[in-house]
Amino acid sequence: MATYNDPKLKVFSLNSNPELAQGIADHIGIELGKCSVTRFSDGEVQINIEESIRGCEVYVIQSTSNPVNEHLMELLIMIDALKRASANTINVVMPYYGYARQDRKARAREPITAKLVANLLETAGATRVIAIDLHATQIQGFFDIPVDQLLGVPILSDYFKSKDLEDIVIVSPDHGGVTRARKMADRLKAPIAIIDKRRPRPNVAEVMNIVGNIEGKTAIIIDDIIDTAGTITLAANALVENGAKEVYACCTHPVLSGPAMERIQNSKIKELVVTNTIVLPEEKRIEKVSQLSVAPLLGEAIIRVHEQLSVSKLFD
Repeated sequence: MATYNDPKLKVFSLNSNPELAQGIADHIGIELGKCSVTRFSDGEVQINIEESIRGCEVYVIQSTSNPVNEHLMELLIMIDALKRASANTINVVMPYYGYARQDRKARAREPITAKLVANLLETAGATRVIAIDLHATQIQGFFDIPVDQLLGVPILSDYFKSKDLEDIVIVSPDHGGVTRARKMADRLKAPIAIIDKRRPRPNVAEVMNIVGNIEGKTAIIIDDIIDTAGTITLAANALVENGAKEVYACCTHPVLSGPAMERIQNSKIKELVVTNTIVLPEEKRIEKVSQLSVAPLLGEAIIRVHEQLSVSKLFD
């Protein structure tokens, strides 16, 4: 492993995804910073930073995935500890930004929790946020500090390119995901199709009809988040019923809660490709699921930010 020779660059991991953090540190060529995250007997979070970080550029790796509130509090307390220990910059690397789906008032008297989380991070003392595939791009505007949003599409596209699939069509599971589907379609030089669906209640999806030609083709459904897998499995079944030859699915953030694994196992999906922005516990690592690492992407982004180079080069 090549070593990165700048003692002012420090990368710390909290509890949400230590394996990913180690992969990022390995890619950069540095040791992970020494800190401990423990609990008092009443459940309160205790953080000790076990090395000097005075004047350093610090990067904290923490996805706010399940248990989201635990991971969010760890992150806020860590930011406060770093600020009080005189870190020069506190860069929050959130591969998965939790609460991102609460990004607007869809009904009367609803909170905009994605904005609240942005306020909390800034108030705690974060000076920059690096995230992958924010559920809603306007979340960047919720912050008054720099936000670098990286994309999962290139990683997922490269994987499918290496499979040499024939006659493919990229499918957006709803109207909101068309831009993402278009990006993958451009990379794989394939047409796109859209599933026109109605959602009567949160986490309940109802597939309506398919816009685009999918007959006899290999369909690849792309989404940013798969949570209960209702949308994606209904979409896959609808594609097969309407003449698709086989169906693959992919997403950046495998939330996979509740009945998700059972639905995927029993669906027409041949393979589900995800990244490791969120840890997949053993019981979710079924044969149908393949996981790709975002460590090189995040490691490269950290080096570029640290050396004040363009991050947008990583989208090419």
